[in-house]
Amino acid sequence: MVAVADADASLVQRCQSNDAAAFNEIVSRYQGKVYNYVCRMVGAGQDAEDLTQDTFVRAFASIRSFQSRASLTTWLFRIATNICIDHARRASRATLKAASLVLETDDGDTDREIPDSRHDPQAVYLNLELGSELNRALADLPQKLRSVVLLYDMEGLAYDEIALIVECPLGTVKSRLFNARMALRAKLAPYLTGVVPPAKTRREGRDG
Repeated sequence: MVAVADADASLVQRCQSNDAAAFNEIVSRYQGKVYNYVCRMVGAGQDAEDLTQDTFVRAFASIRSFQSRASLTTWLFRIATNICIDHARRASRATLKAASLVLETDDGDTDREIPDSRHDPQAVYLNLELGSELNRALADLPQKLRSVVLLYDMEGLAYDEIALIVECPLGTVKSRLFNARMALRAKLAPYLTGVVPPAKTRREGRDG
């Protein structure tokens, strides 16, 4: 860890001296970690790629202001978290605006219910891999809870590092982590306790 920190500090110093190759090395070193984190925050796809790129664009623009009080990893995750939160807010506003436009048709009749596969029991039972269910449960968490559980349980960061990233007190980080874990446990309970039988078994029972 010390060697990594020293190498990162050297790269930052070179970047602050206008060494473009050093920043390319930072991107090469951390792009995968940032992308994986962003994917879990907003879902995989073009948005995740764009937000990852935005993270490094913003990092490059502000590298001169970076100070070594936090690690380079912490700093990058803080930028990525803020970008993901901004993205979610924009998406939420766009969704609300779109909903207001389609709630009523031209003849004044309201649109019929739109199927949502996330709440379709049959779709849930057909998708029984715990990894998929975990991703779904994570996506349902409020972002302030999702970011903390991802940073702690997935990325392995310490409480104090996470506090710097999400810019809240240490006690709040621990509280959010506890609440996130409890919410995930509740959502995944049927799959963890075996209440929901495997799809293969259910099919065999019907075929029999």
